[in-house]
Amino acid sequence: MKKTVRFASAAMAATMMLSMTAMAGETFKIGGIGPISGGAAIYGQAVMNASQMAVDEINAAGGINGYQVEFSFQDDEHDAEKSVNAYNTLKDWGMQMLLGTVTSTPCIAVSAETANDNMFQLTPSGSAVESIAPENAFRVCFSDPAQGTKSAQYIGENALATKVAVIYNSSDVYSSGIYNNFATEAANQGFELVSAEAFTEDSKTDFSVQLQKAKDAGADLVFLPIYYTEASLILTQAAGMDYAPTFFGCDGLDGILTVEGFDTALAEGVMLLTPFAADASDEMTQNFVTAYKEAYTDVPNQFAADAYDGMYAIKAAAEKAGVTPDMEVSDICEAMKTAMTEITIDGLTGTGMTWTADGEPNKAPKAVVIKDGAYTAM
Repeated sequence: MKKTVRFASAAMAATMMLSMTAMAGETFKIGGIGPISGGAAIYGQAVMNASQMAVDEINAAGGINGYQVEFSFQDDEHDAEKSVNAYNTLKDWGMQMLLGTVTSTPCIAVSAETANDNMFQLTPSGSAVESIAPENAFRVCFSDPAQGTKSAQYIGENALATKVAVIYNSSDVYSSGIYNNFATEAANQGFELVSAEAFTEDSKTDFSVQLQKAKDAGADLVFLPIYYTEASLILTQAAGMDYAPTFFGCDGLDGILTVEGFDTALAEGVMLLTPFAADASDEMTQNFVTAYKEAYTDVPNQFAADAYDGMYAIKAAAEKAGVTPDMEVSDICEAMKTAMTEITIDGLTGTGMTWTADGEPNKAPKAVVIKDGAYTAM
């Protein structure tokens, strides 16, 4: 019988000092990796904060199987090589499980390392298919193909546009993966894909050509399966050429309202597929948002919610498996792999979440729109 775990965000009752002072060998050591500096820092910071918040709550409630949890987070600057270096640093620290990495390309590199070590890995937001290719790896978010398919379906089923253009990063597995499945599913929906223009990491500051082609093709919606920094430039440049289509993106756009120097008024009406809206009225979301604001003086984004759910998924699976800190990393992993397919969680990013043996989550998609400078549930 599957075990259903319900949890609610509460005021943080434990401090980081609790985990720092725990004796080695008497605690679970969970690592985290993601960008807390650089262009994708808002993602990593959110994951780091929410993970620590969950750990503090778990420790205050008695830990996992009666053992306290230590959490250590390393910066990878959204760089694959630096992410592997961060992984090795955490291994030296004594990491037994990994909640990471945050972004897809580093996650692919690190998952090869966790596979070699047979260490349990749960990425909150690494959405590329290859991010969880090994049998030891799972994810909280939707995969890129799922995001592309669900986005096309959402646009079509809600009649958001008749002509759609796409601007994507062909050198990024996250962006190109979403685009490929979006283009495939678009053929089944009631809109026409009139333009699909790519850019690369070496050409991600001037989008005038891509925007002009979308405008000339009559696109009334532009799909942006990209990260928020580039999206802010696209919206700024579109406004400069008097082009005002609807813009629709995925989880990579979560953070666009915090880009330094960006006129957030330009993001009004932007839609994105995301499993979390901070203004949702359910008690779990509001408790989480309140606690997060009190701890970090900021509104949590989807990445924070993914990480929070991820830490509680680790707790649920560890308790289902009955693992203890004195077990070998590989033995913990083998037990956790089975347990992940046997738990059901009601979390911030989905009700009745389950996982398949290939590491994919089952949950319903949601969308938000930016209204009056805030993300609003649709």
